Amino acid sequence: MKSFGYAAHDKKSALVPFRFERREPGPKDVVVEIEFSGICHSDIHQVRDEWGGSIYPMVPGHEIVGHVTAVGGAVTKFKVGDPAAVGVIVDSDRVCENCVAGEEQYCIKGAVETYNKLDYEGKPTYGGYSNNIVVDERFVHTISPKLNSAAVAPLLCAGITTYSPLRHWKVGEGSKVGVVGLGGLGHMGLKFAHSFGAHVVQFTTSESKIADAKRLGADEVVVTKDAAALAKHAGSFDFILDCVSAPHDVNQYLNLLRLNGTLCLVGLPETPVSVAPFSVVANRRSLAGSGIGGMKETQEMLDYCAEHNIVSEIELTSIDKLAEAYERVVKADVKYRFVIDMATLPKS
Repeated sequence: MKSFGYAAHDKKSALVPFRFERREPGPKDVVVEIEFSGICHSDIHQVRDEWGGSIYPMVPGHEIVGHVTAVGGAVTKFKVGDPAAVGVIVDSDRVCENCVAGEEQYCIKGAVETYNKLDYEGKPTYGGYSNNIVVDERFVHTISPKLNSAAVAPLLCAGITTYSPLRHWKVGEGSKVGVVGLGGLGHMGLKFAHSFGAHVVQFTTSESKIADAKRLGADEVVVTKDAAALAKHAGSFDFILDCVSAPHDVNQYLNLLRLNGTLCLVGLPETPVSVAPFSVVANRRSLAGSGIGGMKETQEMLDYCAEHNIVSEIELTSIDKLAEAYERVVKADVKYRFVIDMATLPKS
């Protein structure tokens, strides 16, 4: 099937128009015409090969929203014209214990990611900076027409990446929760923790973000350069969600956890995290990590967002401004997620 998008051809080149082919739809496949594609910081890391192992040419994008244009004969969840969304993964082995448990993102064989990955036939996957995508219906999600479609797109990564650990560690009423960083991930973690009924403390390095954090649901805001403000919270948190992708000291947050508290990493710094043993030995604290959610949990998150009117804070951009958007993401100069309007994609 003919497809058209924007691709990087090496780690130093700009993304440029690229024609390629997707597989012909099979009996269980759904064809989605892409209307909006979020820009995740991981797109930039992979385009620039900052994590290693990048496959070129690369069409990034794993926060995809559009509508169905064709369905295979065995598809039951979708019909032509339905709104639909695709996230970070597009396949898994479906038979391992993790997949059977609905945790396809932790597939033992290795989940097939939406781009920069080889599928089980050895063919490269191409993502959402394009006009269409073909995906098995198990990995396609229904979305509510009540919500702004563009603002839904980042829920497919930033949303589920923060929703999943908050649910796993049972954050809710009576919980004292910290959110570290107010960016693409952090602002969603803040919205969800507040919606779940927790007392939420937002940590930020920037005084300019205090008002925004409170607007988005923070009960308290701590500027992390203020050692005295941090010290007031020592040993008091049940759970802290660390959403920062830049190198930073996790020990200052571990020391804020109460007995049996957990610090969960969802940001992905390029350098290894250094942990002082006493930071975890004291109060029997845990340092954990979490990826996205499985397909069932992702759908649950999207349904929850529709019920509670939760979407991402976005800035809409055009496909010809990718270079500018990437640089602004790196500088944390966006509130809080860029989304590409794919109507700006040149006609192939």
